[in-house]
Amino acid sequence: MNAINSAEWRIRMADGSSENLAPESSLVTRMYLSFKRFLKNLILIVRRFLEKSWNIGKNEPRKVIHCLKVGIALSVVSLFYYMRPLYNGVGGTAMWAVMTVVVVFEYTVGATLYKCLNRATGTFCAGFLAIGIHWIANQSGKRFEPIIMGVSIFILASAATFTRFIPAVKARFDYGTMIFILTFTLVSISGYRVANLLNMAHERVSTIIIGASLCVITSILIFPIWAGEELHKLVISNLEKLAESLDCCVAEFFGDSEDTTTNTKKLLAFKCVLNSKASEETMANFARWEPAHGLFNFQHPWGKYLKISASMRSCACCIEALTSCINQKDQASELLKNQLTNPCQQVSSSTSEILKELALNMKTMRKSSRMNMLIQEKNNAIQELETLMEQLSGLLIIQPKNVKDDQEKPVIRTSSTNVIPLVEIIPTATFASLVIEIATRIEGVVDVVEELSKLAKFKLEDADMMIKQNKPVIKNIIN
Repeated sequence: MNAINSAEWRIRMADGSSENLAPESSLVTRMYLSFKRFLKNLILIVRRFLEKSWNIGKNEPRKVIHCLKVGIALSVVSLFYYMRPLYNGVGGTAMWAVMTVVVVFEYTVGATLYKCLNRATGTFCAGFLAIGIHWIANQSGKRFEPIIMGVSIFILASAATFTRFIPAVKARFDYGTMIFILTFTLVSISGYRVANLLNMAHERVSTIIIGASLCVITSILIFPIWAGEELHKLVISNLEKLAESLDCCVAEFFGDSEDTTTNTKKLLAFKCVLNSKASEETMANFARWEPAHGLFNFQHPWGKYLKISASMRSCACCIEALTSCINQKDQASELLKNQLTNPCQQVSSSTSEILKELALNMKTMRKSSRMNMLIQEKNNAIQELETLMEQLSGLLIIQPKNVKDDQEKPVIRTSSTNVIPLVEIIPTATFASLVIEIATRIEGVVDVVEELSKLAKFKLEDADMMIKQNKPVIKNIIN
């Protein structure tokens, strides 16, 4: 029997050789292999998920802290269920406090305050109106009571929903309007069957206030994350990235870049400026609800940050156009590139220096004494580049139509014997024009930052700081 089980089937190949034919596996074996493969894939998926979670917590520990804060808030509010005196005090509606914590606790303090205040205000206003309308309907008799309640729900719900389409209301009170509609409808419907409506409304409002207050206290006292501070850092980071992208674009076009990988990351850093509009608007909206903290007063001009970002996006669009010129740099004329290399680099370096100085001013909340000098240097560099482009355009003469050359494409002939095809002139001329345009648009960013410094009352630079900044310059001049 063993000999029969160990027998192997052999087949003869075309070349005369023979090979063993493996016997078919049984159903149990196939199921075992499938389960083993499934288990291995499941372990691999779980392992990758844990690795990603670990990387997120390692790179952004504040997210882990936020998770712990939510756990603390829910644990504390759960005491209203676990402790009999607290449970009796809220009348058995402690679940509304738990729901409030889950719904309104957000990542930043501003977002939490926004939702807490909107929820509390919407609940109070809706409860007050619902009780008043319920009293009026109750006085009208059983016949007209459901009619009055239904008409009031229709009118107020329709009017409140319409206000959500108004931009000013949608930006700041959209959540509160939604809570108003929900609370008014629930209280109105419940009041038709509940005897003591005032007591029920009081219990629900009190539990919501308890949950909202607990969220605010936890969010502010335990490692607070301020939306205004996040917006401030984001705008500063975008200024620095814009300066890096501009320098890398010029270096890449004129062939001065060395590290390709690092240079590519810096070259595309301007996309962060283009893609941050939604997050900036959200942070600015939440920052308006925050109290004074750190370097920011209660009525800090957060709207100016949006204007700064809009001006930066205008410059980032030009930098995006510069990248298309980089893709055509191999077609550009080497003669013109050699002529325009230094002037373009001077314009870009002076422009990026202005951006870095603006970032430093916002970071330290101080006015810079070097800004006027940097702007003057930038204007002088622009003037030199424009003058050089005018001189080069005067040396270029378009070839007449009656002159026959071997080349079929249009060319431009200099006063010397050099002949430059028109297609080789366009990339360099376009690139230089865009560099000038970016340097001009930077003045819009400077103006808005200047307005921010006045409204936010930036301090003037101390004498010690000015001396420290000027020391390297003095040493270089002496050497």
